[in-house]
Amino acid sequence: MILDEPHRPSRRGVLALGTGTLAVVALRPVAAEAATRTESTAEAIRRFAGDAEIRPGRIHLDLPPLVENGNAVTITVTVDSPMSPEDHVRRIAVFNDRNPQPNVITAHLGPLSGRAALTTRIRLADTQRITAIAETSDGRYWSTTADAIVTLAACLEG
Repeated sequence: MILDEPHRPSRRGVLALGTGTLAVVALRPVAAEAATRTESTAEAIRRFAGDAEIRPGRIHLDLPPLVENGNAVTITVTVDSPMSPEDHVRRIAVFNDRNPQPNVITAHLGPLSGRAALTTRIRLADTQRITAIAETSDGRYWSTTADAIVTLAACLEG
């Protein structure tokens, strides 16, 4: 800010600050529109698994049922698999119902991975259902879901 006298803002400085504030306020609706969903969860799952049957079982999703702050939620996905060359997990994907992007993560694995497990942190926009799907080497898909109640949402803050 331009100062006329020590510790006193000039008229030009005050006008520049006001104009900058107006520009930020005017752009806020554009940022809110950018947070809209890119596709539905069903479309994202279809893109991952195609038309294959997705069965329940073999996969476990560890997610806190009550999330105080949605900015960093730790999740762990494990799949029952021997991880041998004949029987292993190829991919694990995590999907959500309310975030701007439904596909949270897709991890590619192989028999040398040792364990079919991943732990990560995700952001949750609101109370929602999380779905984890695993693709095994025989082309089958396995899934599970977990619900999380979020008291302080992330992703949509503004």
